[in-house]
Formats: sequence, C-alpha cells, structure tokens
Amino acid sequence: MRKTKKRQKEVKIYDLFDTTNYIDKKHPLKLSDIGYKLPRVTPTQVVSIRIPTWLLNQLKSYSHDQDIPYHALIKLILSEGIKKRKSLGRAL
Repeated sequence: MRKTKKRQKEVKIYDLFDTTNYIDKKHPLKLSDIGYKLPRVTPTQVVSIRIPTWLLNQLKSYSHDQDIPYHALIKLILSEGIKKRKSLGRAL
C-alpha cells in the first residue's frame, strides 16, 4: 500500500515538471527496467464475421473433403489470398 502512494506521488511530480533532463538517450531503458510490463498478447484472437449460409456450407463441405476443420480452412484461404494479393501488388 505504501509503495502505491509513493508511486502516485512520484507520478504527480513528474507530471508537474519538465523531466527531459533525466533522460539519457545514450542509455535507453527497457520497460522492464522501470518495472512496467505490457499485457500478454495472445497468438490468436476470436473474431465474428457474417458470411452467407451457402458459402459456409461450401467451406464445411470442402474442409470435410480435405479432412481439416473448416476454421483452419478459412485461415488457410485468408492467408493464401493475402500472400497472392501482396505478390501481385494489389491493395486489399
């Protein structure tokens, strides 16, 4: 509890005064050096998209034929489509 109050007081002081003289550009600090940790970013994220039922059925049918889950097929198709567009120099 005590550290939190001390930290809040320190932050208020830095907000009130110019602290550029305290920055040494020759020795930059990492976030971990100042006790700050970024939130963990998950490797995948959940998204929700609406696609026509007939298209979803085609994806499911094709994925069944290929013996892969349809979610994986969607990711594969999206990835290949982006690579193809990039190689052709087309905008998304």
